[in-house]
Amino acid sequence: MGEKKIQDNKEPILVAAAWPYANGSLHLGHVAALISADIIARYFRLAGHPTLFVSGSDCHGTPIAVEADRQGIPPIEIAEKYHQEFYETLVNGLGFSYDLYTTTTTDNHRKVVQEIFLKLYQEGNIYTKTEELPYCLACKRFLPDRYIEGECPICHFNDARGDQCDQCGNLMDSKQLISPRCKICGQPPGWRESEHFYLKLSAFQDQLKEWAKKSVGWRANAKNFTINFLEQGLHDRAITRDSDWGIPIPLQGYETKCIYVWFEAVCGYLSASKEYSRLQNQEGLWKSFWQNPAAKHYYVHGKDNIPFHTIIWPAILMGYGGLELPDTIISSEYLSLEGRQFSKSRHWAVWLPDFLANFDPETLRYYLVAGGPETADANFLWKEYQTKTNSELIGNFGNLVNRIFSFINVRFPTGVKLPQDIDEKGKEFLDLTKAAFAAVGQAIEKGKLREGLKTIWKIVEYGNRYVNDIAPWKTIKEDPAKTEMDLAVTATVIKNLAVLVSPYLPRTAERIYQMMGLKKIDGWDFVPAEKILIKEAAPLYKQIEDETVKKEMEKLGK
Repeated sequence: MGEKKIQDNKEPILVAAAWPYANGSLHLGHVAALISADIIARYFRLAGHPTLFVSGSDCHGTPIAVEADRQGIPPIEIAEKYHQEFYETLVNGLGFSYDLYTTTTTDNHRKVVQEIFLKLYQEGNIYTKTEELPYCLACKRFLPDRYIEGECPICHFNDARGDQCDQCGNLMDSKQLISPRCKICGQPPGWRESEHFYLKLSAFQDQLKEWAKKSVGWRANAKNFTINFLEQGLHDRAITRDSDWGIPIPLQGYETKCIYVWFEAVCGYLSASKEYSRLQNQEGLWKSFWQNPAAKHYYVHGKDNIPFHTIIWPAILMGYGGLELPDTIISSEYLSLEGRQFSKSRHWAVWLPDFLANFDPETLRYYLVAGGPETADANFLWKEYQTKTNSELIGNFGNLVNRIFSFINVRFPTGVKLPQDIDEKGKEFLDLTKAAFAAVGQAIEKGKLREGLKTIWKIVEYGNRYVNDIAPWKTIKEDPAKTEMDLAVTATVIKNLAVLVSPYLPRTAERIYQMMGLKKIDGWDFVPAEKILIKEAAPLYKQIEDETVKKEMEKLGK
């Protein structure tokens, strides 16, 4: 497999963002893992590629069932409540530009999952086996993976789950846990026989290893984890559970069981693509993304989701046949909060609904790219967030836009015009901006979002130095024509900065265009400007005060 060229022929782009569990509010760590998906999708749309950005709420599985048990209500009430909250906070709050944000509870998703299940079963890639599974005598129930916890046999983390350890990321079987206990009552489980369906992962060992080693465009954490995991040898895994909360098994005699979430949720990328096609009244549209070797697929998630996107889902796709495998794996590292892991039970979190009620979402988008966990674990620090917002967003970018727009608005109310002859300093500034489109675009295509943002910020910093050098507040008295030229150059750069920054800060870009009386941004290329009129001039962001940060710090742990 070679790296697919994107820019020349406008290949279709699928952006597949992880599906958050609908069992509680999202915190800033979830946003850090997902923000790259929106930036990538927005960029490719501007660059003229057919782009499909899909995700949704993962509404099945034991996390929702556990929360429903705790509250004494049906799981569907939990799932629907948080799905609506996710949509509100991700789409309306943060401005994520999903083409479709759906759920795993739709009839469409159920049909797609059952179709995949049946095909794999008929071809021998899914089989049944009776095995001893954990059973809680006190609760009188089998314990699915999320209902059982214990010590990880690999890293010895004490709260590993029956399917995966959150500390080291390794997949496991509940029998491997040391000192297992029921998550509900805390008692050690017994073991009883139960028949279940298994995905024959071992059959794809060599194919997956060859594919993973040849793949390009993966983040290092994904590549290293996957190769190391495959070197240990794959074991077949049960894909059904003794539960009534999930996708029903499409075979008779298994009414008390369902298809487990880690199998069916990853199928959501395909089911969402088909749902989107149907909603567009173009039944076959999904095929141009899934049955087209030229299409490129981006998968965006946190590093705890790596095995599901580089082993489980590719194995399902290989077994099903005729569908494109993942191309680029964008797997973020972990985000902690003030030096500690996010924790619901210890009240150590910044929940997304609370953040959005008090702060500009654009400032969070900026912070999580500029200082987030792109290639290494990162730490959300309230003081650092305040500093980056006040000094970098407001002090650098906002200051450049506001002082130039304010000056033009007052001193040149009919606008400024670029002359035919621009001095060398102005040409250099414009040329630097033109060159940034290719550089930023290439960085985003490679999943190097911070690198792209740094390129943009070099222009911002150059712009502030340029304005200090041209000093229009002085030259306006001596040489109005030169002042108009300098301002027109700077305003043209700002117009193009709006385009460059739009995948990262879409509402900021829209605001800049509105102040210039322009319509929406519709392409990824340098936009020349003969004449620029400033309709209004207003600050892009609000300062974050010390007292505000102090109040947020006081909330932690309470």
